[in-house]
Amino acid sequence: MKLNQNIFRFRKRNSQIQQKQNESEKLLRNFAFLELKDLFDHFSVSGSGLTAKQAEQLQEEYGKNIITTGQSNTTLHRLVNAVVNPFNIVLLIIAVITLFTDVIYSQHPDYVTVCIILFLVIVSSLVAFIQGERSNSAAEKLSKMISNKADVLRDGVQTEIPIEDVVPGDMVRLSAGDMIPADIRFVFTKDAFVAQGSLTGESNPVEKYADIRSDREDALTDLQNIGFMGTNMVSGSATGIVLATNNETYFGSMAKSLSGDRAKNSFERGVDSVSSLLIRLMLVMVPVVLLINGFTKGDWGDALLFSITIAVGLTPEMLPVIMTSTLAKGAVLMSKHQVIVKTLGAIQTFGEMDVLCTDKTGTLTEDRIILEKYMNVVGDDDNRTLRHAFLNSYFQTGLKNLLDLAIINRAHENGIEAILNSYTRLDEIPFDFSRRRMSVLLEDRNGKQQLVTKGAVEEMLAICTYAEWNGQILKLDETLLQKVRAVYEQHNRDGLRMIAVAQKNDVAGGELSVDDERDLVLIGFVGFLDPPKESAKAAVTALDNHGVRTVVLTGDSEGVAVKVCSKVGVETSRYLTGKEVEAMDDGALSESVERCSIFAKLSPSQKERVVKALQINGHTVGYMGDGINDAPPLHQADVGISVDTAVDIAKETADIILLKKDLMVLEKGVVAGRRTFGNIVKYIKMAASGNFGNMISVIAASLFLPFLPMLPVQILTQNLLCDFSQMGIPFDNVDPEYLQKPRKWETRSIKSFMAFMGPLSSVFDILCFAVMWWIIKANTPAMAPLFQCGWFVFGTVSQVLVIHMIRSGKIPFVQSMAAKPLLLSTTIVALAAVLVGFSAMASGLDMAPLPLGFLPWLVLLLAGYCLSTQVIKGIYIRRFGEWL
Repeated sequence: MKLNQNIFRFRKRNSQIQQKQNESEKLLRNFAFLELKDLFDHFSVSGSGLTAKQAEQLQEEYGKNIITTGQSNTTLHRLVNAVVNPFNIVLLIIAVITLFTDVIYSQHPDYVTVCIILFLVIVSSLVAFIQGERSNSAAEKLSKMISNKADVLRDGVQTEIPIEDVVPGDMVRLSAGDMIPADIRFVFTKDAFVAQGSLTGESNPVEKYADIRSDREDALTDLQNIGFMGTNMVSGSATGIVLATNNETYFGSMAKSLSGDRAKNSFERGVDSVSSLLIRLMLVMVPVVLLINGFTKGDWGDALLFSITIAVGLTPEMLPVIMTSTLAKGAVLMSKHQVIVKTLGAIQTFGEMDVLCTDKTGTLTEDRIILEKYMNVVGDDDNRTLRHAFLNSYFQTGLKNLLDLAIINRAHENGIEAILNSYTRLDEIPFDFSRRRMSVLLEDRNGKQQLVTKGAVEEMLAICTYAEWNGQILKLDETLLQKVRAVYEQHNRDGLRMIAVAQKNDVAGGELSVDDERDLVLIGFVGFLDPPKESAKAAVTALDNHGVRTVVLTGDSEGVAVKVCSKVGVETSRYLTGKEVEAMDDGALSESVERCSIFAKLSPSQKERVVKALQINGHTVGYMGDGINDAPPLHQADVGISVDTAVDIAKETADIILLKKDLMVLEKGVVAGRRTFGNIVKYIKMAASGNFGNMISVIAASLFLPFLPMLPVQILTQNLLCDFSQMGIPFDNVDPEYLQKPRKWETRSIKSFMAFMGPLSSVFDILCFAVMWWIIKANTPAMAPLFQCGWFVFGTVSQVLVIHMIRSGKIPFVQSMAAKPLLLSTTIVALAAVLVGFSAMASGLDMAPLPLGFLPWLVLLLAGYCLSTQVIKGIYIRRFGEWL
């Protein structure tokens, strides 16, 4: 019946999604084939955009431009989640049963146990809720520190606003690198190429046009005048009118179907494996404990209640709170270093990272491009080369990169901007990462047309048939080509980033195409200098000291890359170019990435392939980049890192955003990640080994005792006290030695830890049983409350003490001291347990107060446990080479 209901709900949900998509598609198709005048009339807007008042009204009507998936995250929803969990459900079941047994059907009603259980439910729920709210608040504050922007026309003025404030009717201006903020109809385009892979899976960008070129029968994503939310501009420029926002967009209509769980990383998979291991052990243990206690004690009701309580008591229910708190603390700490963590899980991935791939420009260098030289092909200074480069950079309509801006600035300094009045742009071919060049077609006052092209030297030489050598146009034969290359390579070795400039007259009429980029005349080169950062060498060294190798992936030439890398400490003995990478099969590349730390002249897909090759070799790879060409490797990397000044698509793809480009903060991120990882592993190892030991102890006690070793309310109270003692773990210190190398999840390590530490705790539990049975004489069913109190106190205090024994591979309190929050939480819980056990408060938990004669035995048992743990710790470290 339940299966049929689930199938029905699934089909109903899919039907609703399909209906939503159909409505969205119908709307967009109607808009795609409207005349622009009718479209403007529909939205009551002109070419100058919305007025501020219109935008405000539309914002109220349509809401924020944010995709929601229907997953509620209100305060009430979070509170319900904190209350409704397996631990609380069992507590409430026990409370109901206790209400009947101790109150309703009892001759002497006792409300104490029921009140304590309800108190435990309230307190545990509040702890989970408050911790969750803190983490949620921290995440929201951090996310507000970064935002993608959109350029819109408001009151006829171009204004930059957050993407979430875009409304239907807005006129949006787009250029290369921009994300399309909503579903739009293009009203102006200039060589506008859009990457739609997020919706269609297409690897190549598609060109968009303002006029109606599609047929009504074409697929929606093939409509050439429609842009979709979630896609991004690769090149060119465009203006569009917003047709739909938020969940009304085509992407929004698919949000629920696209919002599946992301793939789990190695850490999460490891946590799952340990959790499943404990669950399997519990599934074996619960029936064993039930049968043993049922047959030996004869009360199957108590036996069932006891076995269920044991199962809950063995569940590491604090794991979500500990993980969330620790990750949130790491994220807040990183924000103080101007590092914003978009995805909390990325913090611990930092701890795993052992290879950082990074672009060169702006990371290892100052990101301050200076036009150092402009020369002819002979190598002499040449203003004519600068003029042609200036015309190309100024008249191109795409994203003006730092090289273009450096050329334009130098032209202004030299006073040659007046030549702009003599030219008109007719057409252009924007830059792309396969051609690695861009062209503009200009016409002067006399009607003469001229194609001016600039780009990467090798790609330019491939399309040049002639060169201007000493005032003459000569055939670019092999002899001349060698001379030209010698000029280029000489300056390239000196660390200049060289760009070639060429031109061609009398271009055939009609629309400009890539076929026109041939038989050009090479005029000369422009050389740029981007000096290395003073801090870059220290940063690379610091990362290396923490076991993180820096690999440079750049689109620059090998000469510039080697020059910069040699100054900042990156290994330069071997480098590979994009052409060499392309020629390698996957096996050869996997071998090469282990020996080579510089990859030059790479395309975006080649960068992605290098990152993937490192991952296949078992490395955890971070990638840092800020351009359109960095989106593929950012997405491929285990942790993507970008900067707040990056293009929209890079920021959207990245997991971590730097508010300033500085490798030193990445080193702090690595340390924070390893500290976070270490604290989470502490809890998991404590929980896994402690629970395993408790299983052995409970089975042993159930076999030999004529009564239950602890009542359900006692077990759950002890469990809650131990949970409170661990609340300081997210704030704990981590030994410096632990931070020195990358940390990866090892499930085998957890199992080994359980095998060593679990039985040890059981040995001392059994010794405690012996003391209570033979020395304290709590050896009859009538003395069960006293026996239970003894194990309650020892079990609680020993679990608290073992936190300090396990948290470090060193001698606790002597060589390694816990952080104050952890010291405080453990001290309070230990004192509370002793106070309850040796006072009349024990009766509130159906226990008998312990005699003072048990105190020396308690101290002896605890001292023996701590000493034995330290001995086992030394044996374990010698055998496995690590502790945590």
